Amino acid sequence: MNSDQEQLQHLSEIRNLMERSSKFLSLSGLSGITAGLIALLGAGTAFLYPGSDISFFDSNRYLADRLFLQGGKDTLFLVADGLIILVLAIASGIYFTARKARRNKIQVWNSTSKRLAVNLFIPLAAGGIFCLALLAYGIFFMVAPATLIFYGLALVHASKYTLEDVRILGLSEIVTGLAASFFADYALFFWAFGFGLLHILYGTLMYFKYERNAESV
Repeated sequence: MNSDQEQLQHLSEIRNLMERSSKFLSLSGLSGITAGLIALLGAGTAFLYPGSDISFFDSNRYLADRLFLQGGKDTLFLVADGLIILVLAIASGIYFTARKARRNKIQVWNSTSKRLAVNLFIPLAAGGIFCLALLAYGIFFMVAPATLIFYGLALVHASKYTLEDVRILGLSEIVTGLAASFFADYALFFWAFGFGLLHILYGTLMYFKYERNAESV
């Protein structure tokens, strides 16, 4: 009996080693929480910027249509707001992921993380170019749904190199983006839900599932 238990333990250790070599397991739940808070802050800034004379709940196709038609400064503001959110979210993700990897004595930039980055980047790059095309043709109300959909596709595409939880988040982002495409007047709120609340929920679950016990040791 003891021999069987030892064999099972050895098999479990071998499986863990194989999983660590094929999957990047240093993603931090805190990075998801931080990214979600940053997204909510950015969405709130975009919501408050135009002033009370413009409503999100009118018959027009999404507030961005009116903002882009009003003048260049509003366009630049929305683009700058989005870029700042992106930079801060990426920076927080790198920081917390590197911190977790150092704690677990795992190299951050290895063959697995490179494959993860490439598989994540391809759908994101395609989505970014597609959003530029939407802007070029004046289809502004579909930009927010498109960012959610392509981001979700990127997560699903990259999830095979990391935790299964990332795949679930990706599918949730896709569903949110598809819903936003049918309710374009509320696209900013779907965007805040997808990039904000879903990230916070995902990050919180990840933290309590994988990190809390490790930090308390």
